Amino acid sequence: MPITHVGVVGCGLMGSGIAQVCADRGFPTVIMEVTPEFLDKGLTKIRTALGRAVEKGKMSADQRDRTLGKLRGTTSLEGLRECDLVIEAATEEIAAKRKIFSTLDSLCPAQTILASNTSSLCITEIAASTKRPDRVCGLHFFNPVPVMKLVEIVKTLTSSPQTIEAIRTFSAALGKSTILAIDTPGFIVNRILVPYLLDAVRMLENGVATREDIDTGMKLGCGHPMGPLELLDFVGLDTTFYIANIMFEEFREARYAPPPLLKRMVLAGHFGQKSGRGFYDYSAR
Repeated sequence: MPITHVGVVGCGLMGSGIAQVCADRGFPTVIMEVTPEFLDKGLTKIRTALGRAVEKGKMSADQRDRTLGKLRGTTSLEGLRECDLVIEAATEEIAAKRKIFSTLDSLCPAQTILASNTSSLCITEIAASTKRPDRVCGLHFFNPVPVMKLVEIVKTLTSSPQTIEAIRTFSAALGKSTILAIDTPGFIVNRILVPYLLDAVRMLENGVATREDIDTGMKLGCGHPMGPLELLDFVGLDTTFYIANIMFEEFREARYAPPPLLKRMVLAGHFGQKSGRGFYDYSAR
């Protein structure tokens, strides 16, 4: 069956961005959060982003209103019962995701596809909490979702070809390019990106160069839009630390092991832009 109605679990940074893109592309979209306060915060974020787009001439006021008209909020998974596709973008905890998928499995029709936006967790383990593992896959968006053109589709051993094709068609309707990965920690992008970021931290930790020179070297020498330490601050040091630990646990290779400096910065609460301080100081913002 074609995907016509979309549900999104989680209205945080990623969830709100996913919901915004789906609604903007004409899909009636229900976004779920656990409390009215969190839901209102996420919907306000979407309204603000669309308002900025209108101010910059990137969309018309009519298009903004049509997009908002496609969005509906709920504080219960029951509100996603009629969706053809539910994209989970909740906290990166396997137990929480398994509980969400198990509940959705009991609520949604048999044809509904359940997808996780996780960047690191095992999709097969999530799918095992359902009775429809053939209709479970990974659908990993990148931040900021309305801007980034890529999504990773993650195929498990049990994901059916029909499910993957439906997700590929849906992603194209969102204006996204897709790449297909098997279910392995880090998938494609983070499998390459995380060791690169960790090596930059090790260089700083070992006194090879300053943070500015490391970042400038990769921007001007390799044409990267952001240096690795700047990118770590943008992504979140805590997020990278978490993903690296998952990958190290799976592969037991030194290149995935978080450097001591990264661990101590996370323990100190220096998460990057979101906390006001990481490798750079953002407190003036």
